[in-house]
Amino acid sequence: LVMRIENCSNGEAMRLLEQKFFGNISFSFHRSNNSPIPEKEREPTTQITNVSELNALALLNYLNKRSIDTDIAKQYCKEINYTVNDKPYYGIGFQNQSGGYEIRNPYFKGCIAPKDISYIQQTDKRDTCYLFEGFMDYLSFLTIRKNQNPQFPCSDWQDYIILNSIANLPKATRLLSDYEQIHCFLDNDTAGITAYKELEKEFTLHIRDASRHYSEYKDLNDYLCGKKRPKIAGQNKITKLAPQPPKKKNRGLKM
Repeated sequence: LVMRIENCSNGEAMRLLEQKFFGNISFSFHRSNNSPIPEKEREPTTQITNVSELNALALLNYLNKRSIDTDIAKQYCKEINYTVNDKPYYGIGFQNQSGGYEIRNPYFKGCIAPKDISYIQQTDKRDTCYLFEGFMDYLSFLTIRKNQNPQFPCSDWQDYIILNSIANLPKATRLLSDYEQIHCFLDNDTAGITAYKELEKEFTLHIRDASRHYSEYKDLNDYLCGKKRPKIAGQNKITKLAPQPPKKKNRGLKM
């Protein structure tokens, strides 16, 4: 601890401790203003250098591997060039309400602050809102709708909230109170289940757990990619996906 605080060697730390406990010399456990901060203790400096249309081949290939429709991704996402401690990187950026960006690429998942939810409202007021944990789930949902009914994906029949982090749930709760119907497309894990239970207490009859449509999968993107979770011995039979509605009111997957 002394070595870290005082930025000194083992021998110097021992002498300081000896002076503290065996002499009358005052010793403070506060870093001197002149002591340099070790490199690994410094917070990384992240800065956006450019925001442009999503065109990088590596990023489009990454979306293809996750079965995301790239035309949909280009509509809602940007290509973000950014630096971390002056080292250049780029990724898929999805903007939140505070102007920050959720960033994804094959090697990184994170956020360029500020962190916040993303709220997508249609031109006319809607009485239904679909809630997602991350923007890849949101893009997966839009892709599923398009795949099932390219002519009428009905993606504008409701508003959308993307949490970008379960920690942002309280921010979403305030907005969700304005809707008659809430459909939750959260992850099938402890955090997602806990979040849904909290919302269920608040909204009771107005809320629906849409994760039952992909209960064999961790999340909506895994469902889109056909990547099932390993079966656990003794696990109850999984509910199958609901059938598609009649073509007359074709909305894609009944979610």
